[in-house]
Amino acid sequence: MGTVKLGVLFSGGKDSSLALLKSIEREEVVCLISILSKNSESYMFHTPNIHLTQMQADSMGIPLIQKETEGIESIELSDLRDAVEKARDVYGIEGIVSGAIESVYQAERIQRICHRLDLFCFNPLWKKNQEELLQELVANRFKIIISGIFAYPLNESWLGREIDRKVIDELIIIKQKYGISPSGEGGEIETTTLDASFFKKRIEVVEYEIEYERNAGVFLIEKARLVEK
Repeated sequence: MGTVKLGVLFSGGKDSSLALLKSIEREEVVCLISILSKNSESYMFHTPNIHLTQMQADSMGIPLIQKETEGIESIELSDLRDAVEKARDVYGIEGIVSGAIESVYQAERIQRICHRLDLFCFNPLWKKNQEELLQELVANRFKIIISGIFAYPLNESWLGREIDRKVIDELIIIKQKYGISPSGEGGEIETTTLDASFFKKRIEVVEYEIEYERNAGVFLIEKARLVEK
């Protein structure tokens, strides 16, 4: 049997990046799909530094379908369906990959779209232990920074930090003391991938801005470039 052609829902963060790696190892990834939500409170879509997905796709050499959405619940799902349908028609995808781990809300809606478009749905990280997920990222030499924090006791000092073993240890301690998800599955943390084994060039942050207030903040990448590895 030949490989299956997949489209990966790609936000540029750690979960979709790890799901992408697992997809590349098993099948043929023919395109990425990114939804650019104008609503920072979107239930479906990662937002900090979503504009970087084009640069990430360029680094990988994988085509990217981008679609903007206002982020209104009923409309953003329709926008996602349109983007997936385009991926099917243009690139001949047979299935969709998501980085969903715990969110039944996300998984059910993606599954529904796949069913309507006669595509299968692959969630390689579903119910994965979150500490193991973080350790797997480090073991696979991903370079991932924290680009959003939205829970106490996380503060401004976390923004822009690279996820390494020291950061993981600190997040586990915080989980034990305050009960927050170490991988941010409850929306406590957002991330941005700057390098991975499947990147042909790495992303270097040239200019950034930090916006922070009361245990909520974002590390906004204003200017970046691709550099040789």
